[in-house]
Amino acid sequence: MTVEGRELRIPTGTRELDAYLARPRPAAGRQPAVVVIHEIFGLDEHQRDVARRFAQQGYVAVAPNLFTGELQALLTPANIALAMQSFAQAPPELRRDPTKLAAFAATQPAERRPILEAFGRVSSPSAQAGFGRDLLAVTQYLRGLPEVDPARLGSIGFCFGGAMSARLATVDPKLAAAVIFYGQNPPLEEVPKIHARLLGLYGADDPGITSTVPQLAEAMARAGRSFTSHVYPGAKHAFFNDTRASNYHAASAEDAWRRVLAFFSETLGGPPPAA
Repeated sequence: MTVEGRELRIPTGTRELDAYLARPRPAAGRQPAVVVIHEIFGLDEHQRDVARRFAQQGYVAVAPNLFTGELQALLTPANIALAMQSFAQAPPELRRDPTKLAAFAATQPAERRPILEAFGRVSSPSAQAGFGRDLLAVTQYLRGLPEVDPARLGSIGFCFGGAMSARLATVDPKLAAAVIFYGQNPPLEEVPKIHARLLGLYGADDPGITSTVPQLAEAMARAGRSFTSHVYPGAKHAFFNDTRASNYHAASAEDAWRRVLAFFSETLGGPPPAA
């Protein structure tokens, strides 16, 4: 199958997002669609590649850059590596508490402070709510494409994007399915607003994220919502990202991709995964 990929801009009502669109060609009627949500690095070639993988399977896929603008310039791989050196000296829960993170950033070398402050900005409740609204605009854009079946729309995200995939499910009642790859839980009080079916995929060697999954499972069950999860032994955070050799875990990534395709086949009516 031929895949067409192109860069575009998606208006959200308050700003425009850079994005990458991948779709199968030739089009065969209305197709299911997937929003691919990036890691903390912003939109990069890995997310574009994932979008193309979906297009090769018959999905229309769009990968928006929620960090369009100043944040993208700050949250580069080199800068994030500096931030990770600081985080290595701090308790793992620090990144989940913007107030504590701001206090910690003030104690770090001057060249690291803007990066750590950017981490704090993207993890704040108000910023994440804003990203959720941006993603809702992205799903509305997809539903407006003539080749997309508006009832067959899902999302998938990785790390930061995993959390945002779950967040999108809390604000888009028409979303049919959402996949969380090693992302933080959505606000648990928002879980009753979720109508999508959720699939969570996690690494056993990523306790800061994986240890919180039972809380999401309990909240989803209490709300009568569908949540399936799988934890991969020996897999670290970002085990799916084949551009990060230190984290990539091939066997887990391959199995996770099969699970994703099977999940979207069932929930979005996409093609079944190859045997």
